[in-house]
Amino acid sequence: MTKIILVRHGHVEGISPERFRGRADLALTPEGLRQAEATARRIEASWPPAGLYASPLSRCRTTAESIGRPFGLTPTLVPELMDIDYGEWQGLTPDEVGRKWPETLDIWYRAPHWAAIPGGESLQDVLARTVAALRNVIGRHAKETVVLVGHDSVNRVILLHALDLPLSRYRRLAQDPCAINEIDFSAGESTVRSVNGVDHLSARR
Repeated sequence: MTKIILVRHGHVEGISPERFRGRADLALTPEGLRQAEATARRIEASWPPAGLYASPLSRCRTTAESIGRPFGLTPTLVPELMDIDYGEWQGLTPDEVGRKWPETLDIWYRAPHWAAIPGGESLQDVLARTVAALRNVIGRHAKETVVLVGHDSVNRVILLHALDLPLSRYRRLAQDPCAINEIDFSAGESTVRSVNGVDHLSARR
């Protein structure tokens, strides 16, 4: 069995009020840095990892560096864990997108698995590349615990894959900043043990 501790990066500007962040290389805010340190303490106490992998974007890389520090681990950067490519929407607010692409935006929120973001990716594209990355990581770490640090969209898609649920359920899952998810993979089977755990962010040191 390989245990995957799937983590979302810490807080960045553009989460609230919302912007389509995608491939923008945003730094963690001071709150995001605090969240990353709290996440590192939680993982150190519960799931000492043999491997550490992250999206190359700095918000994931910095979060992963905090997690790896107690173990002397440097994150391996995996381009396939990059956030969804929002194409022409990147950097815009939903209101701004809605004025130019009202029908496509409506589909994105109502039926995201049908959305074709102009100049960007579909959820099917995200699924194909993230599952390929996941398969490679599991192949390298049989019977070990591994931390993956990704993005909201990437993590939701990985969780749907692990739960054997369709992409149409994308909005049924939450991924808060620095949320922790625990998934066991064994012989092609998966067991999701926890989703969107954030209790560690309010715990006292």
